Amino acid sequence: MAKLVCVSDYQLYAEETLPRPILQYFNSGANYEQTYRDNELAFQRYTFRPRYMQNVSTHNLSTSLLGNDVTCPIGVSPMSMCRLAHPDGEIALAKACEAVGACMTLSMTATTSVEEIGSQVLGCLRWFQVHILRDREMTYRMVQRAEQAGFKALVLTVDCAVHGKRYKDLRNQFALPPHFKLANFEEELKRIQSSIKMEESLLEWGQFVNQAFSPSHTWQDLTWLKRVTSLPIIAKGVLTGADAEAAIQHGANAVWVSNHGGRELDCLPASIDALDEVSQAVNRQVEVYLDGGVRSGLDVLKALARGAHAVFCGRPALWGLVHNGTEGAKHVLDILQDELSVGMALAGVTDVKNIPHDLVVHKTFYTSKL
Repeated sequence: MAKLVCVSDYQLYAEETLPRPILQYFNSGANYEQTYRDNELAFQRYTFRPRYMQNVSTHNLSTSLLGNDVTCPIGVSPMSMCRLAHPDGEIALAKACEAVGACMTLSMTATTSVEEIGSQVLGCLRWFQVHILRDREMTYRMVQRAEQAGFKALVLTVDCAVHGKRYKDLRNQFALPPHFKLANFEEELKRIQSSIKMEESLLEWGQFVNQAFSPSHTWQDLTWLKRVTSLPIIAKGVLTGADAEAAIQHGANAVWVSNHGGRELDCLPASIDALDEVSQAVNRQVEVYLDGGVRSGLDVLKALARGAHAVFCGRPALWGLVHNGTEGAKHVLDILQDELSVGMALAGVTDVKNIPHDLVVHKTFYTSKL
């Protein structure tokens, strides 16, 4: 097999390896997948305006996220059910992040619990993604468990009051094998199992989770979450300046520009297209992060220039996981870091914390005004 040298190589390997229903669960979007496709294509609409003859003999990739040092501004987004991609699942992703000094975000609907991650991967900066659940006590218990397991921030998903329609999953009648669990909910199920009869398949697990999520959440829930935890809170799923301002007003410590990888509401702007509006509204009050469509270190550089403090990726890390567990995911993160480093040097940039905004422009900048 040829050497895998870029993210698209890992994508191709995953497409050739995973069973079709699992592949389409990970590599698909809602409805007609307009947002899913445009997330990636949108990066091609931005171009560099480099400054040459700069001394780039040394350059710095390290930064901090909410006061925690990381070796680079690249992290892993929350993803559900990673053990479908590799037996080691989220543990392997966390170990890959630990190896390269990156941040890992664990999904509430992971196949590995916060306790397992916290006990097995001690050197990784860990964040926990949460939804507001109908049962506030259940939400609170999840948050407490994450705190006790050493997680350093909560990532509150704000863009998923209900789940989007994913046609491929519906056609495939996608189901989680019986030996898998949504691990963070397993303890909660034990509490209520006497009153709920459930077969162990994704259909029933999915029904439980859908019923558990609250479609009535508001920004006041962020304020409530702020009261019940000492951890900083990141509002994930922000696409407008108005929502960025609302998140900050209600206590968010950071804002994460994301459209959920195109998996919930279709026909949304690509994350990179929404970034500028959000960044301007935030006006450096809090850190701004981005995910969605990131496929190279040059994409990372573009997002950093357009206002992101750090950039997260989901599917690329997952494709690495498919190939070779921790080592595969680590290699993908290494590739992204190396491409970012080379891109910075070629563009005349020496520090990720000091990237000029005008390094990157939309291609319409060069459109004739005649």
